[in-house]
Amino acid sequence: MEKCLDKFSNLHILIQKRRGQMLTISLCMIVKNEECIIERCLDSVQHLVDEINIIDTGSTDRTKDIVRSYTSRIFDFTWCDDFSKARNFSFQQATKDYIFWLDADDVITTEHQHKLLQLKNSLYSNVDAVSMEYYVTMDADGCVESSEKRFRLVKRARNFQWQGAVHEYLDVSGQLYHSDIAVTHLPRKSDVHRNIRIYERLKKEGHPFSARDTFHYANEFKNHQRFLEAINHYNSFLDSTLGSTDNNIQACLNLADCHQQLHDSKQATQAVLQSLLYDRPRPETCCRIGHFFMEQLKNKEAIYWYSQALQQPIEQTMAIHKHAYSTWLPHLQLSLLYNRLRLYENAHQHNEEARKYKPNDQRIVDNRKYLLSQLKK
Repeated sequence: MEKCLDKFSNLHILIQKRRGQMLTISLCMIVKNEECIIERCLDSVQHLVDEINIIDTGSTDRTKDIVRSYTSRIFDFTWCDDFSKARNFSFQQATKDYIFWLDADDVITTEHQHKLLQLKNSLYSNVDAVSMEYYVTMDADGCVESSEKRFRLVKRARNFQWQGAVHEYLDVSGQLYHSDIAVTHLPRKSDVHRNIRIYERLKKEGHPFSARDTFHYANEFKNHQRFLEAINHYNSFLDSTLGSTDNNIQACLNLADCHQQLHDSKQATQAVLQSLLYDRPRPETCCRIGHFFMEQLKNKEAIYWYSQALQQPIEQTMAIHKHAYSTWLPHLQLSLLYNRLRLYENAHQHNEEARKYKPNDQRIVDNRKYLLSQLKK
């Protein structure tokens, strides 16, 4: 799967060889009823860490029995609908230099196991936190569809804390290093209603919501197809002016999706354009504007925006990165647009670029056959 990815090597600080001492790592995980997948995760990481801490939040299956073959450090935590409290408790059990955290449905592939081992052998001791790529979703060919950066390895002595009952984040500071190590998410079926239940309980109890909470609450409404409620919460989030640039942009794009689901194309378009108020156009924004013009048969305007999607630099932030919008999708759309203009050579070139990313996509395969036939004429 790694061959489909661009490497990120933008260092915040210089990595140097530690003299005479290798850092030690505590793995910390919170789990519940993970008997089907816990071995897969632990097998991929057990030889890379010096301590495994498993915090069980109420398993009723064989999870604990399986984990005992990897570690005796199993701790019970009474679940209280608060992921930060559980993760902070897990960090409290760590005894080594650095803390590494995973979820049970995460794995580290062989290539990235080697990278993590190299990092362990070379990381300079003044590094406070290390981010790693998180491959959130994969396509049928094993290529990454979406990814984001997360701080995975943190210095225990800094006592960094998790924040937020749900969609929690680790609040880090100091000397930060962005690595090219990746953790792969291989999810199984889960309780899709869990997060929104937690938010609704917190709201009922009068718990104050941060701007970040409001953004993620809106996302839950969108995921549950409660589009009017999602729109209200996205607007509240944006009106607060307290959100991060990345979340502001994503809120606009999600807002556009909600309006589109309610068949309000005008409001959807305005939401996409609103995202331009926060930063340079992101590839997804460019593709959405390109689609707007493409639907109106304004081919040259659409070509401009899809070309912009390919030219925009990928922002190295902690936000979610949807790879399609900067790779195969604009190339495929450009191929279709150039075909409309009967510029078959241009169309073929862009289709070939799209095929590098999605060689088995039937649309691209069929388009290739058609364009080759046109070029032969």
